[in-house]
Amino acid sequence: MKRVHSEICDTTERKERRVQVKNTRTGEIGLSYGCTIEGDTVQVELSDGSLDSWPEDDCEMVS
Repeated sequence: MKRVHSEICDTTERKERRVQVKNTRTGEIGLSYGCTIEGDTVQVELSDGSLDSWPEDDCEMVS
């Protein structure tokens, strides 16, 4: 899943565009706002405004 994480992080951090992502384990959907390469996580803002971090293996981009 490194490719997906890299695509999410590239778009979020380098292109400064938030990406809609889905947590494949929980079904939650949110907007990316950052990444931690060390922890292999994507930081996500959920629809209720709360913040969360998801493991990269649980993330997929929503088109």
